[in-house]
Amino acid sequence: MPFRLSTFVRVAALAGSAAAMLSAHALMAQDSAAPSQWPDTPTSRVEALAVLQTLNANLLSNASATLTLDRWCAAHKLAPAGSKILAQRVHGQDKPADAHIRELLAVGPDVPIAYRRVRLACGDRVLSEADNWYVPAKLTADMNEALNTSDIAFGRAVQSLNFTRTNLSAKLLWSPLPEGWEMKADLPSAGTGQLTLPPFLLEHRAVLKLPDGTPFSTLVETYTNSVLDFPAPPAHRP
Repeated sequence: MPFRLSTFVRVAALAGSAAAMLSAHALMAQDSAAPSQWPDTPTSRVEALAVLQTLNANLLSNASATLTLDRWCAAHKLAPAGSKILAQRVHGQDKPADAHIRELLAVGPDVPIAYRRVRLACGDRVLSEADNWYVPAKLTADMNEALNTSDIAFGRAVQSLNFTRTNLSAKLLWSPLPEGWEMKADLPSAGTGQLTLPPFLLEHRAVLKLPDGTPFSTLVETYTNSVLDFPAPPAHRP
């Protein structure tokens, strides 16, 4: 069945407030470091790093973070079957486009640039927070209406543009293993409880471009500890 933006907008508008309520507890948990479902053992630390780098590679190799998180959420059963990423709008924290943003978008000082801050949630888990600056003139009227009036995720709203992604940076904000661990004789000693994860694990900066190479959006995505909110591999559960 072909993707219909107008249909999704109506569904997103109805689901938006419910999703925001469901994720309230998740947002509170992400305000500080929290125990995970992963035991604090040398083996599980290596596995956690491998899983985190797998997500990192998936995000870097796909144009849409939204669709990548759809698949990640489903594969790791982070929400009920069939759940899709919804964007929870964050209002009152606008960040005007500075000269650097305009340079990335290849527009002059008089071209309007819109801003959106969202939390991307699957079920009751917020998987990322994103700042997004985009050029409304480079989108269709339907896309702009959807972005202005609903909680549709940006990547889903502009999916029909067949855009590409140019990654500017990818930063690992946390590692379960110390720097240089691969050159040491022993891994860190096991702890007595679960691995404690900080609120945010990855940060990506990127520019989205039309098929002809014209940039139309630049964004900063920060991925939360909820991307690892599933049990460690069965062989290594306590």
